[in-house]
Amino acid sequence: MADKVRVAVDAMGGDNAPKEVIKGAVEAVNAKEEIQLILVGVEDKIKQELANYTYPKERIRVVHATEIITTEESPVMAIRKKKDSSIVVAMNMVKNKEADAFVSAGSSGAILAGGQLIVGRIKGIERPPLAPLIPTEKGVSLLIDCGANVDARASHLVQFAKMGSIYMEYVVGIKNPKVAIVNIGAEEEKGNALVKETFPLLKQCPEINFIGSIEAREIPSGYADVIVCEAFVGNVILKLYEGVGSTFKKMVINALKSTTLSKIGALFVKSAVKDTLKSFDASDYGGAPLLGLNGLVVKTHGNAKMKEIRNSIMQCVIFKEQQINEKIKERIIVKE
Repeated sequence: MADKVRVAVDAMGGDNAPKEVIKGAVEAVNAKEEIQLILVGVEDKIKQELANYTYPKERIRVVHATEIITTEESPVMAIRKKKDSSIVVAMNMVKNKEADAFVSAGSSGAILAGGQLIVGRIKGIERPPLAPLIPTEKGVSLLIDCGANVDARASHLVQFAKMGSIYMEYVVGIKNPKVAIVNIGAEEEKGNALVKETFPLLKQCPEINFIGSIEAREIPSGYADVIVCEAFVGNVILKLYEGVGSTFKKMVINALKSTTLSKIGALFVKSAVKDTLKSFDASDYGGAPLLGLNGLVVKTHGNAKMKEIRNSIMQCVIFKEQQINEKIKERIIVKE
C-alpha cells in the first residue's frame, strides 16, 4: 500500500466553510485511500458537520483552533498575532512535518504570508509563485505567477518558468512543456523593462522549452503550457479569464433557452454543449499551488465548493508521489 499523504485542511476558510470544505474533504478521503486528512478549526463545528457523512474514521482527525483569519485583516499582522487560527495551526503542521500539504479557501494574503513566514521557502528559491491551471482549447496551461509577487524581478520569472515546467511535466503529465512569457507582441524587442530583461534569460535557459512571447489572445488556444508573468499581469489575466468563462456559459445557456426552436435544438446538442461548458469550470482543476516552499500550500477560490476542495486535496497526492519539491531542489537550486 502506498504511503499516506497527510493533508491539513483549513476547515474554517472560505465563504462556504465549514460545510462545503468538510463535504469536499469527505469526498476526497472516500475517493483515494492514500489520503489522511487533518481538519483544522473549531472542533465542535467540524465534528457536528462530519456527523452527516459516512467515511473511514481513522483517516480524518480534527485539530482544534480557536481563531479565524478574515479577509479584512492585515495578512502579516494576522499571521503573527493569531497563533491559534486555523491557517497558522495548519501551516505549522506542515512546517513541523506533521502534514505534507495544506489546503485552504481562506484569506489569500494570509496564506501567501504564512507560506513564506511559517512553511518557508526552499533554500535558493527567491520568491514562491502562485500557479493555477487554466482551461485551454488543448486542455490546461499553468499561469505563473497569478498573485504572489507583484514586483517580481527577471531572476524570479526565470525560476517561475523552471518550477512551472517541473509541475506541468510531473503533475499534469505534459512532456517537455512549452514555456512562454506574456507580452504585448511576438517580437523579442517588445514589452516593458521586466519582459525585455527576462526574455533573453529564458532564451538561454537549457532546462526549459522556451518558445518566446505569448499575447493574451493566444492563451486560450493552448499555445503554451507554462505562461510566465509577474503577479499583477497574471492576476488580471486570471480574473478576466474567469469572468469571460462565466459570462460565456450564461450566454450559451440563455441562447439555447431563447426560442422554441433553440430549445428543440438544445435537446440534440445538450451533451456536447455540457461537456464544452464543463471545461470552463475552474473547480475541476483544483486549487493553485504556491510553489517553491518547504511543503505544499494550495490556495482554492474563496467561494470554493465541495468539488474544488476535493480536487485540491487530491492533487496533493500527485504532488507528493512525484516528489515535486525534490525535483525543484535538484533542477533549480545551484549547488554551492
